[in-house]
Amino acid sequence: MIGPVLLIALPFLGAFLLPLVYQHYLRAAYWAAPMVVITNLIIALALWFGVSMVGPQSLLMGGFAAPLGITYYIDHLALLFIILLLAGSLSLWLGAWHRRLQEEMLTLLLIGSGTGMALSGDLFNIYVFFEIMAVASYGLTASRRHCGQSFAASLRFLIVGALGSSMLLLGIALIYALTGTLNLSHLAVLAPELLHGTTGLAAFAFMLIGLGVKAELFAVNTWVPEVYAHAPIRVIALLGGFVSKLAMLIIVRLLLLLYAGSDAYLILLGFGALGLLTAEFAALHATDLRRILAYSSMGQLGLIAIAFSIPGEAGLIAGVALAAHHAVAKPALFLLIENWGGHWQKLSGAVKVAPLASVIFLIMTLSLIGVPPLPGFWAKLLLFQAGLTAGGIFNWAIVLIVLTTLIETAYWLRINRQLFQSENNQPPVNIPPDRELWPAALLLVLLLLISLNIGTISDELTQMAYHANDTETYIKHTLPMWQTGE
Repeated sequence: MIGPVLLIALPFLGAFLLPLVYQHYLRAAYWAAPMVVITNLIIALALWFGVSMVGPQSLLMGGFAAPLGITYYIDHLALLFIILLLAGSLSLWLGAWHRRLQEEMLTLLLIGSGTGMALSGDLFNIYVFFEIMAVASYGLTASRRHCGQSFAASLRFLIVGALGSSMLLLGIALIYALTGTLNLSHLAVLAPELLHGTTGLAAFAFMLIGLGVKAELFAVNTWVPEVYAHAPIRVIALLGGFVSKLAMLIIVRLLLLLYAGSDAYLILLGFGALGLLTAEFAALHATDLRRILAYSSMGQLGLIAIAFSIPGEAGLIAGVALAAHHAVAKPALFLLIENWGGHWQKLSGAVKVAPLASVIFLIMTLSLIGVPPLPGFWAKLLLFQAGLTAGGIFNWAIVLIVLTTLIETAYWLRINRQLFQSENNQPPVNIPPDRELWPAALLLVLLLLISLNIGTISDELTQMAYHANDTETYIKHTLPMWQTGE
């Protein structure tokens, strides 16, 4: 099976060859990188249908069996996040008509490393891909030339990211010290005896902090407002809309394979609840549009963390639904404010100049709030059902979600009211014409299509959660029979 290898290799190869293409084939250079993404998207979709027919699959690199060899595991959960990354990158890429070689190379590196993280079956490979993705992210956030604030924000991101990488490495080292292996399927066999104690939970907490830098979790998300306020808009749409979900995917894998039935779920719940509460209050008091979206993104990632902290398939379904919805809605909002900027009150009467942009903003924010029949409503309904069914402390989590939803409603409706009414009858300034909004309009169409196919999507999510929660199948596909004791 060569498909998973190509998903990782093609972006890396493209990043390496892109300077040569720009130097010798300038006319073809504009489409070279997007064609790599399109090719990967086709491969990912083919793998998706393959998994639908024959179930999850695995690939042992070089023929070396786990736990000694490198293992890739291909299921619908990993492929969903990969497809979101590829489709989102493509839409953002083709919407930017003024591009630079360095940004394209870094984006390809980010795509390749993100794909590798999603498919990897051992902690060492996950860490390597995580570091490559981190370096690419730092470079992209600093790519806004002649902007000292952008460089300062990127430096802060780098410092927090370096701290996070150290925490992730420390957590991995503790696991290796406890078990003598880093292969996820081998760890899944050993986990109940070795990882559910105090040291094992400490290792999870360290890894959660490390991955939480990219997943925008409390309290290692302090870089988000500054970076999102000054970095190129398509970069923050990529980071907030798609890259953050890949880090969350690894956290979910750790919970399902290594820490099922342990207190690790409560640790994630605590981080998610604190992140949701603090971010929504910060968004309510913010005035700059970019910062409002940054705090909102942090709050949504906290909400997703709460969903994934609910044990069982119901929590997993709710978390995936919320993550996919956020990956559609939030990049569209970032694209809309590319030229708006500044204080939200400056948007008075924006509907007169940019009606399509104003309507897209309204629908996307209503979906984030959870207004029926938009997809955000169904995702939050799944979360409420999962939390109430789990009971106990999760009932209090539901109370917190209702409170923060009221706060979210307050600041989104405040901005939308400004868009659709004018106090001085003067047209707003710096509003992009509707003809430049086709990437955001495409995401709106996708959101509406999801609304019309909720039943089918719900069935797919249920099947996805079943396979992702099936630890025995994961072990069977990736670990030799003699390792499982069969």
